[in-house]
Amino acid sequence: MPLRAKVASSVSRTAAALSRAAGRGDGSVIGGWIGLKIDPDLLAHLSAGRAIALVSGTNGKTTTTRLTTAAVGVLGRVATNSFGANMPTGHTSALAKAGSTPYAVLEVDEHYLAQVLEATEPHVVALLNLSRDQLDRAKEVAMMAQLWRAALVNHPDVRVVANADDPMVVWAATPPGDPARGIRPPHVTWFSAGQRWHDDSWVCPECGHTIARNGDQWWCSGCPLRRPDPQWAVEDDGVLDPTGAWHKVVLQLPGKVNLGNAATALAVAAEFGVRPVDAVSRLGAVTSIAGRYAQVDRDGRNIRLLLAKNPASWLEAFDMADFAPTLLSINARDPDGLDTSWLFDVDFAPLRGRQVLITGDRAYDLAVRLDVNGVPFQHVRTFGEAVRAVPPGRLEVIANYTAFQDIRAELDRVN
Repeated sequence: MPLRAKVASSVSRTAAALSRAAGRGDGSVIGGWIGLKIDPDLLAHLSAGRAIALVSGTNGKTTTTRLTTAAVGVLGRVATNSFGANMPTGHTSALAKAGSTPYAVLEVDEHYLAQVLEATEPHVVALLNLSRDQLDRAKEVAMMAQLWRAALVNHPDVRVVANADDPMVVWAATPPGDPARGIRPPHVTWFSAGQRWHDDSWVCPECGHTIARNGDQWWCSGCPLRRPDPQWAVEDDGVLDPTGAWHKVVLQLPGKVNLGNAATALAVAAEFGVRPVDAVSRLGAVTSIAGRYAQVDRDGRNIRLLLAKNPASWLEAFDMADFAPTLLSINARDPDGLDTSWLFDVDFAPLRGRQVLITGDRAYDLAVRLDVNGVPFQHVRTFGEAVRAVPPGRLEVIANYTAFQDIRAELDRVN
């Protein structure tokens, strides 16, 4: 690297270490921020010489990144932003901290995908899903799909692993190219992980006609856009690969959605030459990810933490949660988005019949929503009060981003 980049990388590592030592966080943002101030091209310099995979989407990025890192690890050391700092500052800090590695797997905020594509020149990009998220400050879903599509036009050599079940992702992953400029469409490998949330993909992003569905299949009623045949798919408790071979997947992570994340990880790893038979056993070593899915015993209760930050992820959280007392916590701070009206896009009916407790800065907004849905609840002011209010045994905790971090801190920053 140029001398300036070497200095910036060294300062980045030092700043991150000081932040951790001072108890001000894991240093995954501040180190990269300072490094990029010294050398604005530091991310590009740190990416050079590495085979890189980017993982982006509205939901499942952090988990899929961790699973993909485990799978690619068959080949050697892998740099990754394992704590979810998914903007260029986090990528820079992660690569500087890792030092020289042949591979990197980076989670990327969907808004920053074009910028990170440009800086890192990755070997492969995984596109998971697109759904509404923090619409008070973020782009509408079709606009995000358009940004992705435009970014891929400028990088025809990148290999794309994309979700065949999401019409927005399929459209974004298949730009027509530009023959006049000699730009061809990207090479796409399709995976099927299922899509339970359909409310952001009823209208075709290409022509505006209705998306029709029948079982797993979907198609536009007005143009040729339709579900491609996936090469990778979840089947029962395993994954089918492009050869038709079935691989049993044993995970320590709950829910069918994580089988889909595992299929994605195997598909991305295969783009680096990793055979699924060699990678699949490594996926079972992944437990909690920055507190997600962590289980902690406290005062006779087994507490499990589930992160849910938008309607699609709340639907999946209900599927993961056991039928047990459940604490819901909602904040509306800047990282969460300030608008809580999205709560009315979530059907809370699956919680009927269990003990439900609510807390957080915007617990009263949640109370109104549960009342409309006919779900009885108890309001508690603190996490400790919630623990005392339930009998010994399992307590499921479902919380949005800052509420999740508050509870994680109560449990001593469990990972």
